[in-house]
Amino acid sequence: MNILDKIGQEQLKADVTPFGVGDTVKVHTRVIEGGKERVQIFQGIVIGKRGAGVNEAFTVRKISYGEGVERSFPLHTPKVARIDVVTHGKVRRAKLNYLRQRIGKEAMFVKTAR
Repeated sequence: MNILDKIGQEQLKADVTPFGVGDTVKVHTRVIEGGKERVQIFQGIVIGKRGAGVNEAFTVRKISYGEGVERSFPLHTPKVARIDVVTHGKVRRAKLNYLRQRIGKEAMFVKTAR
């Protein structure tokens, strides 16, 4: 193990909730406005995960007022307070890019596991 790997291991979060692509998650992010800090929740479907170790990131998509909104989050950043899994999805793809073409209610759901 080289020195970069050791530094990367120190930066990893220990309390990461396991989730996968297709799961509906609530991402609690810390937002600093002025001098105050608050927690903002972004709920949507995980459409992709990428990277490994410190560089691991995931993309969440939701429909807001009829418009698709995607946001990418680094997994091990201090800005992400916590991740709650609302439902587990059952998908056959690693990336759910096909959800971008769906409109209306069908864009918000994938098959649920169990």
